[in-house]
Amino acid sequence: MQNIPDLQNLLTACAKDWGADLIGFCDLHGEAPDLPELPYGVSLAVKLSDAVLKTIDGTPSYVYFQHYRTANALLDSIAFRLARKIEELGYSALPIAASQSLGKNNPYRGILPHKTAAVKSGLGFVGKSGLFLSKNYGSKVRLATVLTDLPVQAELPIIENGCGACERCKKACPAGAIFGELPKANGERNFDPEKCSRYMKEHFQDIGRGSVCGVCIKVCPKNKLQ
Repeated sequence: MQNIPDLQNLLTACAKDWGADLIGFCDLHGEAPDLPELPYGVSLAVKLSDAVLKTIDGTPSYVYFQHYRTANALLDSIAFRLARKIEELGYSALPIAASQSLGKNNPYRGILPHKTAAVKSGLGFVGKSGLFLSKNYGSKVRLATVLTDLPVQAELPIIENGCGACERCKKACPAGAIFGELPKANGERNFDPEKCSRYMKEHFQDIGRGSVCGVCIKVCPKNKLQ
């Protein structure tokens, strides 16, 4: 019988060597109903650059768009390599891309919300913005997830929501897509992804064809930009 804590230590060391800033483990039974044979998750995060985020001033910047894509590519590489490592250990693993979609019929849903795995791993909480806010870096992270049948165990307690009365993201959102409410227990979203996407495509088409914004990330006080 393989020692699960030792395997988690190995995976943590590998992920950090490959560029991950945060890694967490969790039980995801019931969270990815299309893949019940992979009921555990490994959550991965990379931190975004403070200097890059400072270039966002009411609108996204070219620098931020390029940085966003690079962070996604790094996460996808880490998740891919981590899934291969898990397979080498004799288990199944499926990497979920940093930017995921179920296609035109369901463009705002994925196999599993990365935020779900990150919250259950104790890495942070989902804020009023709908963004994942990490304990270490606030909202200035990108996420990816690896689903597996390796029975990993959560190493950190789940963090309670820490937004308090703050509504900076709601006031700053140029699309008016943030409701300024805490996430609901039934999973109902506290922001409108379609409204957000539509605004980006209409107003930021010249930057990554309207695929990024970043204003809500920039204004979040949990970030503590240096």
